[in-house]
Amino acid sequence: MPTPVYPSKPRPGDRIGVVSPSSGLPGLLPLPYELGLSRLEKDFGLIPVEYPTTRKMGSTPQERADDLHAAFADPTVTALMASIGGDDQITVLSLLDRKLIRENPKPFFGFSDHTNLLAYLWNTGIVGYHGGGVMTALGRPGAMDPLTEESLRAALFGSGPYELRPARRFGDTDRDWADPATFMTEPETRPGGGWSWHGPERVVEGRSWGGNLEILSWLLMADREIQADLSAYDGCVLLLETSEELPAAEEVFRILRNMGERDLLRRFPALLMARPKTWSLQRRHSPEEAARYAREQRAAVVRALAAYAPGTMAVFDVDFGHTDPQLVIPYGGPVRVDGTARRITVTY
Repeated sequence: MPTPVYPSKPRPGDRIGVVSPSSGLPGLLPLPYELGLSRLEKDFGLIPVEYPTTRKMGSTPQERADDLHAAFADPTVTALMASIGGDDQITVLSLLDRKLIRENPKPFFGFSDHTNLLAYLWNTGIVGYHGGGVMTALGRPGAMDPLTEESLRAALFGSGPYELRPARRFGDTDRDWADPATFMTEPETRPGGGWSWHGPERVVEGRSWGGNLEILSWLLMADREIQADLSAYDGCVLLLETSEELPAAEEVFRILRNMGERDLLRRFPALLMARPKTWSLQRRHSPEEAARYAREQRAAVVRALAAYAPGTMAVFDVDFGHTDPQLVIPYGGPVRVDGTARRITVTY
């Protein structure tokens, strides 16, 4: 495994590549996208640079790979951020030039389907950033959540330790991004309830790996960007989050069970499980249904750990997934999980 490298950070006034390796939704839903671009420029002081597929729906995997190559190779672009996710980035991986990207490392920010590219960078020896997104974190109606903004700013411009904090309030309901009225007020939120700890109380520090659980299952099925020698993951901190498609608890268990059967799950002495999204426009759960969904998912994870990784310490409801706010986690960088002091510290 290459020694992981933290790419140089941008500074205010620098150019940042805005890429769409998953889907060109900015072309269909310009309101959150334009808002996110405006905040990148006005609040963060960065100059967005777009590419041919950034706003193009239906672009080919090769076109999206070409845009990534152009963004990494351009010496005037100092970081990359995804516009939004999708569901077919796995088709881009085989078209990427690993040598070009290794020789031009840059901070990349994305999550969900971008688990594909983050795993690719991990294997290339480049630390990426799980979180951030032009249409999601930056395009939040009303204003950015302060916890999101603080974490994203620290990850973009800073370096060194950063202690994560539980969200006092969170939200996971959606409104119509095509309706201008959506962006006049902030989203509804409810009490966060803090993190929940499970398993042995100890201190674990290791490189992070993981991402969106559904995407990881696809990578495992396609055998893409998964190390043949599983000892590469020994001692790492596993990050897991689930998407707005709201996978059933039994499906979550089955994915983790298969990771266990592959002798992968036990490699991780600590697991950070993101607060699950429990509501979508397609599945408008009542508060009681949402609470039950979250409980059932947690029970599924605990069940899998009991069967395959009983020594793993787990922290539930960490805010780095599809809910709001969203903390940025370095992907491939050190994460310290202190089970005795109940603290989580990352290194940007």
